[in-house]
Amino acid sequence: LWGKQEWGNPKEEQYYRYIKSYSPVDNVKRQAYPNVLATASLHDQRVNYWEPAKWVARLRDANSSEDSVVLLRCEMDAGHFSKTGRFDRLADVALRYAFILYTLGMQ
Repeated sequence: LWGKQEWGNPKEEQYYRYIKSYSPVDNVKRQAYPNVLATASLHDQRVNYWEPAKWVARLRDANSSEDSVVLLRCEMDAGHFSKTGRFDRLADVALRYAFILYTLGMQ
């Protein structure tokens, strides 16, 4: 109920069109995309794990660039804010830095 009050009821045409206008999955077009690292968590109560998976699948299908990669990392035992342990957090930061360095060609 709270979502409909805030965003509108998608069963009503005007709200459906508005919500679809900013939907990441529905706005993927056939074009060249840059390198993408998307993350998900199996126990995320705000973003279900299949939502980023669906977006990544669409990006991979629509990506006309043969030089870019679209990756999905799904944490199997984390929630919306990723893992909370110090070393888990450092591993997460290291993955992001490694992806950035890869994207910049600094292997």
